[in-house]
Amino acid sequence: MMHSSATKPAQPAPQSDQAAPHLLLPHDEFRSGVPAGRFELIVNPERAQRYVKHRLFVVGISLPLLGIGAALALSGYVWFGLPLVLVGMLLHRVVKAHATRILLHLALNDAKTYFEAMEFAILEVRLREPRR
Repeated sequence: MMHSSATKPAQPAPQSDQAAPHLLLPHDEFRSGVPAGRFELIVNPERAQRYVKHRLFVVGISLPLLGIGAALALSGYVWFGLPLVLVGMLLHRVVKAHATRILLHLALNDAKTYFEAMEFAILEVRLREPRR
């Protein structure tokens, strides 16, 4: 008999502090619970920035943009090269500013990203306490 992670109930993860324990949820339950507001999500912003930059291959995209843009600008095609240089420079800043939102979007749409974010302590999922 095969067991899938989607059929297992949520298990609290062990923690040593007094805070509410974070949950190790199946991805399908995470996807359905987040829009419904059942969970409180905690994202480590520094780790999220590094992970999103790596996952989206930001350096591999921005360096060629900078190089091609600089080459075009230096060879006389300033109006074609300058926008490429600007996009290459701004890409890092935009991803850094929106890394937590990008991570949550990726985690909701991709199970691999969700499990990696949980494994690397980038994302924590806790049950939302009922309001009185």
